[in-house]
Amino acid sequence: MNPASPILPIITSTVVAATPLIYAALGETVVEKAGVLNLGIEGMMLVGAVAGFAAALATGSATVGFAAAAAAGVAMSLIFAFLTLSMQANQVATGLALTLFGIGLSAFVGHSLAGTPIQGLQGVEIPLLSQLPLLGKLLFHYDIMVYLSLVLLLAVYWFLSKSHTGLKMRAVGESPTVAHAIGHPVILIRYLAVMFGGATAGVAGAYLSIVQTPMWVEGMTAGKGWIALALVVFGTWKPLRVVCGAYLFGGVTVLQLYAQGFGLGVPSELLSMLPYAATVVVLVIICRDPKTILLNQPVSLGRSFHPDA
Repeated sequence: MNPASPILPIITSTVVAATPLIYAALGETVVEKAGVLNLGIEGMMLVGAVAGFAAALATGSATVGFAAAAAAGVAMSLIFAFLTLSMQANQVATGLALTLFGIGLSAFVGHSLAGTPIQGLQGVEIPLLSQLPLLGKLLFHYDIMVYLSLVLLLAVYWFLSKSHTGLKMRAVGESPTVAHAIGHPVILIRYLAVMFGGATAGVAGAYLSIVQTPMWVEGMTAGKGWIALALVVFGTWKPLRVVCGAYLFGGVTVLQLYAQGFGLGVPSELLSMLPYAATVVVLVIICRDPKTILLNQPVSLGRSFHPDA
């Protein structure tokens, strides 16, 4: 028996499990770098999941499904942006309300869709590379959204660290008053950042309903939006660290599933809580040293700003 055979399914499953976390967490990283704290990721993911599934079911196209999910996520994010950026509502309370709204809305819209399967997104066969021994199965047989998540990582990293627009956005997140004084459109920049985060959250949700399942199940995000929020802190607002954290938590999720399959003498409820317990433990460890957080946390994160103030 090939000794690598039990390892390959675990690694490939980890990559798939981490992909929606990567989309959601990278989007939230951009949002928070602009100084906005959106706790509504879970709700946006659920709305994106049901919208993407419904569109894919109606058209037979996963591409249309992901586009619809992104649009739904943007629509949800605009509600949050209007309330917090234009109306100056509290960001924490509004984000929590958005999650509750998304849970209810997705359950209502998806009631008639529950349990209906669709043709999921298939893996991409790359000529020659997919046939390589070991590496072919390990690196070159995933669906296109997995590869696009890595493209998103590179794009977000370049945008935040290399681009002039990214520098403006980071300035807004650090000191919106100073940024406004030198002529930067603070509210517009924050609107655009929040919309980007909404689009990626919608895509993350659609990945669950179009690729991982693929079907609509009420509450199918199962707390992944909250894990994505934790990953931003875990990665100290650094895109590469955020993605590494996503793979780590994806691995924990997969291992608890395999542990149940191997028949370990541990209650399934205890194994199911491992990803969330790991999230809490990691955050506690990181937050023990405030310098680790304060070094990279946007100074104005979660604080309202009004140009006339």
